[in-house]
Amino acid sequence: MAANAILSQSAVAARASVYVRELSLTDFRSYHRLRLALDGRSVVLTGDNGVGKTNLLEAISFLAPGQGLRRARLGAVTRIDADAGWAVAAAVDLPQSPGVATRLGTGLVAAEDGSLSDRRIVRIDGQQQTGTGRLAELLSVSWLTPEMDRLFLEGASGRRRFLDRLVLGFDAGHGRRVNAYEKAMRDRSRLLRDRGRSADPGWLDALEAAMAEHGVAVAAARCEMLSRLAAILEQRGDVFPVPLLALEGELEQWLADQRPAVEVEDAFCALLAASRQRDMEAGRALAGPHRTDMLAWHKPTGMPAADCSTGQQKAMLISIVLANARLLRTAGTPPLLLLDEVVAHLDAVRRAALFDEIEALGAQAWLTG
Repeated sequence: MAANAILSQSAVAARASVYVRELSLTDFRSYHRLRLALDGRSVVLTGDNGVGKTNLLEAISFLAPGQGLRRARLGAVTRIDADAGWAVAAAVDLPQSPGVATRLGTGLVAAEDGSLSDRRIVRIDGQQQTGTGRLAELLSVSWLTPEMDRLFLEGASGRRRFLDRLVLGFDAGHGRRVNAYEKAMRDRSRLLRDRGRSADPGWLDALEAAMAEHGVAVAAARCEMLSRLAAILEQRGDVFPVPLLALEGELEQWLADQRPAVEVEDAFCALLAASRQRDMEAGRALAGPHRTDMLAWHKPTGMPAADCSTGQQKAMLISIVLANARLLRTAGTPPLLLLDEVVAHLDAVRRAALFDEIEALGAQAWLTG
């Protein structure tokens, strides 16, 4: 560990059903070399600011697809003055292979000319994977960070990313569909920008069909996720307030009206075709799941989440993350929970409730404080 950082495994006594047994970092942020051996209980990291507590949580977040909990450029994660790239390796106990640790590794490797790739490699039990998607099939990682405290106040893009990460815990292919939709959307925007009214209609039709196919699948998965969350939130009378959640977007509204997915695809294709001139002038697509917003209200008062106090917003966010963890536990794969500076802002009652919830989930939590 970095100087003055303290690791404790006494916060929650029970051994988790999904946990990191070993963790190794190489040239990751402030860590030159680090190796931890763990026993399945939850972990509390304490120490002065700047000693590397959040860096350790970030390293674990790279055991999932994506850019980690800080959404940093992959090259920026490399330790200053490191000779090569960075690496994170872990031995993880999973329900699908009880008693036998699955070895996960990821990182950036320097090329022969010394430059770093902009894509991270992933190895599972020593076998290199073609992408990061396989990680989502094995393991779910959920996190809360201080940067997320403004989730209900800032733009819709952050709420979409938050929701998509929840979906990814149940549908490992969701990320690929989001990427496929966004690629088709970018290609369409480029074609409209470069060719204008002379753009090949057949080419536009094909790109819009791809947007419709992947976009409706993305919207349907988001709707299903919110439906699952609502059902499990209704079952609980926690000390954490229950939020009401809804999606705002064309596709989501059409799906909520019980229209078949094929019919929604056709309707979205027609909307895109009719919007070519408008989108060409705007330089981007003005309709689609890339503009969807996740709305939230404080259920006891009906107040929009954005108008609630900072403490209420934080508590609602915790409630959503815990509800998602319960869903994953029901599916047989409780997540690793990364909670950065969460406990410090809770009163004694909510702190005790959080620890009880973690133990009931069978999840290994990593907490900083």
